[in-house]
Amino acid sequence: MLASIVIRTFNEAQHLSDLLQMITAQKQRKTEYETVIVDSGSTDNTLAIAENFNARIVSINKDEFTFGRSLNYGCKMARGDYLVFVSGHCIPKNDDWLEQLLMPLRNNDIAYSYGRQIGKGESRYSECQLFRKYFPEVSLIPQKGFFCNNANAALKKEVWRKHSFNEELTGLEDMDLGRRLVNAGYGLAYVAEAPVYHLHDESWHKVRMRFQREAVALRHIMPEVHVLLADFFRFYTSAVLMDAGAALKEGVFWKRIREIVLFRLMQYWGSYRGNHEHRKLSERLREAYFYPK
Repeated sequence: MLASIVIRTFNEAQHLSDLLQMITAQKQRKTEYETVIVDSGSTDNTLAIAENFNARIVSINKDEFTFGRSLNYGCKMARGDYLVFVSGHCIPKNDDWLEQLLMPLRNNDIAYSYGRQIGKGESRYSECQLFRKYFPEVSLIPQKGFFCNNANAALKKEVWRKHSFNEELTGLEDMDLGRRLVNAGYGLAYVAEAPVYHLHDESWHKVRMRFQREAVALRHIMPEVHVLLADFFRFYTSAVLMDAGAALKEGVFWKRIREIVLFRLMQYWGSYRGNHEHRKLSERLREAYFYPK
């Protein structure tokens, strides 16, 4: 069996070498692999790094980019029986990451699996708190619900052929696919034993835009979810107090309090704005929402 590891890139030189190095270090007990880079116009050393690791590079034009479209293109070009998705700024923690992530897919009932995400020393404190919330230490095979995340995931190619990613969403193409698969009777699995370090390196503006575009997408996936201004203040205050309390217990309060306040502000203000984004996206906003940098 062959697994195609599909990596979307745009100027991912900072962490790509470490990612590809850990991919080459994987213990291959049952599955061979290939690496497919879907690049959308990198201007740094991303492509040179990919070439050094003998990755197969395919390109998508900037004006055609959406998160779902780039993944569909990578899946189309992939030769594998399994499709593995990993972010260009994620690094597998262990040398059995690939086998652990693919293990549930060998069960006929499981179509889509996703692995744990954790932070590292340079990660923002509140982001690590989110990782702990959504990616616990215990696996769920199968899981309940349709939450999943393509920063660290795997999908049967035969399933993708019938259920491809939505190319119009501004984000959360993984959750949208998860919802459709669950409705079609497929199982999803969360694999805590397949962890990656997820290393976001974003300006505060980019953090806000990330949560804003995901909130726009969530309106399509779960239109019943509404975020009111009162919710913004309640969620923001609660999250800051919870993070500050945890940081105090860990002895990092004064080191982390500023970034806690800013991260949670960008998270919830972006979510509020995205939930209330009703107008048709202009070309400027379309690029801001879709393009990853």
